[in-house]
Amino acid sequence: MEAPPQPPRPKQPEGDFPILEVLDPAAPHVFLSPAKRINDGPDVARFLTSKAYRDIGVFVLQLNRAMCPRKSKGDDGKENVQAFLIGSEYETRPVESVKKLSRMLEKIEAFIDEAPPDQGPRRFGNVSFRKWYALLETHVAALLREHLPESVFRRSSKSDGDGSTAEVEVTSYLLGAFGSAQRLDYGTGHELSFLAFLGCLWKLGAFQDGKPNGEIERNIVLGVFEPYLRVVRRLIQTYTLEPAGTHGVWGLDDHSFLPYIYGSAQLTRAISETEAMPTEGSLFRAPKPSLVVKAEYVEEERKRNMYFSAVGFINDVKKGPFWEHSPILFDISGIKDGWGKINKGMIKMFNAEVLSKFPVVQHFHFGSLFSWDQDPDAATPVQSVHMANQHIASSSMPPPPHHGNGGTAAPWTKATAMPFPTGPGIPYSKASRPGQATSGAQQAQQARREAHPSSEAFMVSKAPWAKSSDRPSG
Repeated sequence: MEAPPQPPRPKQPEGDFPILEVLDPAAPHVFLSPAKRINDGPDVARFLTSKAYRDIGVFVLQLNRAMCPRKSKGDDGKENVQAFLIGSEYETRPVESVKKLSRMLEKIEAFIDEAPPDQGPRRFGNVSFRKWYALLETHVAALLREHLPESVFRRSSKSDGDGSTAEVEVTSYLLGAFGSAQRLDYGTGHELSFLAFLGCLWKLGAFQDGKPNGEIERNIVLGVFEPYLRVVRRLIQTYTLEPAGTHGVWGLDDHSFLPYIYGSAQLTRAISETEAMPTEGSLFRAPKPSLVVKAEYVEEERKRNMYFSAVGFINDVKKGPFWEHSPILFDISGIKDGWGKINKGMIKMFNAEVLSKFPVVQHFHFGSLFSWDQDPDAATPVQSVHMANQHIASSSMPPPPHHGNGGTAAPWTKATAMPFPTGPGIPYSKASRPGQATSGAQQAQQARREAHPSSEAFMVSKAPWAKSSDRPSG
């Protein structure tokens, strides 16, 4: 007797780069209502060995590599390079599954017109955001039923679950993606929830109508994620939402992180389908990183690139010198090794400043699709200074064991062939600020301070063969 045919699976790229799994619809699966698991600082170390952490990392890197420009040989033997920009066909003419999600986001945004902000001066978030959020909660079931394929709405196949459905898990992440109605804030944890929402849809086979090997991933980033960011930015401005879990000026961005990853990927050196992500170099004629400080240039470039779009939003909501309100981005703008170097550093910084920080991940919920279960292949988290300085509400829970100096040994970073830093990073003032003069004593004192994650993430090699160049390569 012949075995039943297997369902279609995403084809692995020729280079065998990891991609997020798609569940077999014929195989039994137990869905679980997503629940809070990270209640204290030490729980973060447990999260870093979970299947959810592994899957988040794989999905981030999968989308990141898809956004890297591609090179190929034309019929005339010349090399052709294709970049993937905001406003390209991946956004304007996406596959049907992505088009429906884009329409869903348009309807979610339209609820703003039904819940206008309360008038009058307010220091913190506008309470009308709670009216908008109530509208979303009321309509979310109908929105999902209208815009997701029927195959997504599966029920638990076994009786040992809690009776949940795929819809319960997907709904939880979508509702968690637009900010907190209680605290009237929005931050990178909510952005992470939307990434998990898209990851759930991927696992449930919602994007099977797209071509593999980067095509469908580009549809997702430009056709769903970028429109989501536009909705969120309008929410922030309309209801003056507070930054959630922000580091103030010492954070990369008050609200977002992922557009800096995918936006820098858009400008890296072009690769073939079998090459790994470049760790230095830029697309030919790509804008220099230093141009992020020029508001007029950012205003034009934000129409095409996600990194500049995110910087443009900062300019919309903050006033004053760029180096003063966004010192981390200003420092990064001084990197000379190209957008590949920036992209590599952004991924490391995302791991350190988003996935490894209690204030950010404490509100992430875990079900069956993003599971709290232990990843059998996970490395033991290595305690760093930043890992040790986590929120601890009770002394009854011991801190994670100390295994030496270094960052978290994230299993999914292996996919990028990017080792974690082992030495000092770039000087924190990589790009000198206007009118800034630093004495030798000040430099020595600065070197003794704890390294900021951005310094580790954007570590510059001092080896003679690692000389940087201002000239883009591609």
